[in-house]
Amino acid sequence: MSSLKRAAIVLLAMTLLVSMAAGCARKAEEAKPAEQKPAEQAPPAQAPKPEPPKKLKVGLVFDVGGRGDKSFNDMAYAGLEKAEKEFADKIETKYLEPSAGGENREQLLRLLAEDKYDLILGIGFLFTDHVAKVAGEYPNVKFGLVDGFIADLKADSNVRCLLFQEQEGSFLVGAAAALKTKTNKIGFVGGMKIPLIEKFEAGYLAGAKYANPKVTWKSEYIGTTGDAFKDPVRGQELTNAQLNWGADVVYHASGASGIGVIEAAASKKKFAIGVDADQTLTAKPEQQPYVLTSMLKRVDVAVYDTISLLVNGKFEGGYKIFGLADDGVGYAVNDINKELIKDIEPKLEEIKKKIIAGEIKVPFDKPTLDEFLKNLK
Repeated sequence: MSSLKRAAIVLLAMTLLVSMAAGCARKAEEAKPAEQKPAEQAPPAQAPKPEPPKKLKVGLVFDVGGRGDKSFNDMAYAGLEKAEKEFADKIETKYLEPSAGGENREQLLRLLAEDKYDLILGIGFLFTDHVAKVAGEYPNVKFGLVDGFIADLKADSNVRCLLFQEQEGSFLVGAAAALKTKTNKIGFVGGMKIPLIEKFEAGYLAGAKYANPKVTWKSEYIGTTGDAFKDPVRGQELTNAQLNWGADVVYHASGASGIGVIEAAASKKKFAIGVDADQTLTAKPEQQPYVLTSMLKRVDVAVYDTISLLVNGKFEGGYKIFGLADDGVGYAVNDINKELIKDIEPKLEEIKKKIIAGEIKVPFDKPTLDEFLKNLK
C-alpha cells in the first residue's frame, strides 16, 4: 500500500475518533439534569407608613385693639406664639381680630367652633356672654376665657376662666409711684369704667397711700364702652390734665389707649407706669427713660398654660386665678429701668412678701379701698 493511501486512512480514522468523542460528550452533557435557576423572589411587601398624628387645632380671638396694642392682646399673642413653637408637631394655631367695635366676637368664636377647633381662647371680659353661649352649643369644644367669669363651672365643664389678682400687682406699682413722686401727686387713667379696671385703680391707690401717706391723686376713665381701650388721643388728653394738675407719675390700665398716656408723660419728662406687658420695652426709645415700671399681668402664661394642658390631655374646666404668689402679676424690672428703681426695689419686695403672706389685704373695689384707707389712719 502506498504511503499516500496509508496517510489518508490514518487521517480518516482520526476524524472518526474526534467525531465520536464529540458526540459522546454532547450526549453526556444532554444526560445531565438541567441546572435549576433560583426562582426570582418578589420584594417583601412594605408596611404602609403610619400617618402622622392629627394636630390639635387652637384658635384665639383678640379683644378690641387687636394684635399690636403693646399691652393686653400682645401678651396673649406671646403665649400663643410660645405654645406654637414648643408644640409645633402637636398643634396648629390661628388667631382672629374682631371688628372695630367688637360686634362680631360671637361670630368669630362660632366660626372656629364650626371649623372643629379643639380649643378656643377669648381674650377679654367682653367675651364672657359670648363664650358662655357658644360653649353651650359646642360641648365638645374647649374654651379658655381671659378675665371673664362664668358661674358654676366644674372640672368637667368645657370652659376654663383665667382670672388675675390685678389689684396685687397694682398695689406694688402704686407704692413705686408714691416712693418716686416729688410732688406727692400721682394719676390713674383707666380704660372702660367697669369692675375689672376698678381693681387696678383700687390696688394702685391703696399701694400709694400705704407707701407714702402724703400722696394725693386724680383718677379718670376714658369711657364706658370697649372703645375706651383703643383711644390713645383721649388717653393723652387725660394724662396731660393730670400732669398740669401737678402729678408726676401716671399709671394706666387702658390697653392701646395707654400709648397716649406714655406719650404725654414722656413729652413732659414725667413718669408713666405701663400695664400688662413690660411697656418700657415697647415704648419709643426716647420715651423709655420715663416708663418707671409696668404692672405685669401674665396673660401670656395663662394662654400658654391652657394650651399645654390641652396638649397633655389635662385640660379642666373651672377657674384658674393668677396672683403675686405664682408670678401671675408683678412689676417689671429690665436693663433700662433697673437703675431707676434700684433705690425702691427693696421696699417693693418687702411689700410683695407681706401681700403673699396675707399680712396686707389688698382692696379690689371702692368699698374695700375706703375700708383699707380708713384702717391706715
